[in-house]
Amino acid sequence: MAIGRRVGFRGLSFRPAAHSIQNPSCSVLDRRSYSVKPYPVSRNLPLSRGKTGSTVGAMAILSVDLAYRRWSDLGIVVLDRARPSRLANLAQPGLGLPLRPIPSQSLAPDLSESSITCKIISWNGPGFDPGLDPEHVYDPASDSSPAPVDANILAGRLNQLCALRGIRVILLDGPQAWKSRSNGLEHSRVSERQLNTAAKTGLPGMVKPLSYRPFAEFCLDVYDALCRRGWRRLDTREQPGSPPDRILVESSPHAAWKSLGIKPLPSKRRAKVSDLVEAYGALRSLIPISTDRPPNHDQLQAIVGGLPGLALDEHNAAGTRIVGNPPRREDGHWREGFIVLPVPPPRSAGLRWLR
Repeated sequence: MAIGRRVGFRGLSFRPAAHSIQNPSCSVLDRRSYSVKPYPVSRNLPLSRGKTGSTVGAMAILSVDLAYRRWSDLGIVVLDRARPSRLANLAQPGLGLPLRPIPSQSLAPDLSESSITCKIISWNGPGFDPGLDPEHVYDPASDSSPAPVDANILAGRLNQLCALRGIRVILLDGPQAWKSRSNGLEHSRVSERQLNTAAKTGLPGMVKPLSYRPFAEFCLDVYDALCRRGWRRLDTREQPGSPPDRILVESSPHAAWKSLGIKPLPSKRRAKVSDLVEAYGALRSLIPISTDRPPNHDQLQAIVGGLPGLALDEHNAAGTRIVGNPPRREDGHWREGFIVLPVPPPRSAGLRWLR
């Protein structure tokens, strides 16, 4: 692909940055040609200037594409969905137009068409304090620290970020536990078998392939470090009667793409600029998503992996697919655990999102 050439996909227009052609792990969508400017969403966004006083409430979750070699390899995104007030039985046909009443059998809001804003968070070293600047933007040129990611430090940062933003659900792309000895499988957890994942987490200390072990052990350490700070693994398929409180959810971006009916991203090492542009465009054609800046590979994986977290926070059982067995303690180790996936929006709603 020639540098400076525009790439179009379903009404979107991007000009890949020169450095991105050489390194697909960098942000591949030049923000200067990021032509879509979605309507901003805030915590108390008015639906209109009408006299109804209806507002849009918002909820947020945190999604993390885990990595242990470098801080710059982490994909960290806050997903925030704007939703109509439960008491508002109104719809907005377009910006600047008056609200019109709509017939409904329920006062519950329809969340299927609510926009999702994605705030990308970047940290570039073990010494950075997210409490000082939780929206710090990572600059690769300033990252002189080769230190690997420390699971306990990362857990502390994530916990502090969630406290600052009032987030109650964290999704982590990585195994939360080992295989149970009694699950009837030889090498994997039930969730991994159901999704046919490439990597398998066996009995404690055993994984397939062998190169997966450092990452698997790092992920388990992150879960445990967050649990020491008051978080807990999702342990039931049932929708709670009250909002979830500090829940850890295992995600699987590769399976999430497939669950949405979109071709999964290639691995970070093999992904091309065109792969990221196509996947991002396909996702936006299905779901009304906007980002504060163009996502790189890790951040795009965190976005798609984090989508079911919003449904969990909304008590929307129809918005998630939960596979596997609940986590439990066995012989001093955590075993099994759910993996949660997004599901495609209703077809009728999805068609209205197509550009």
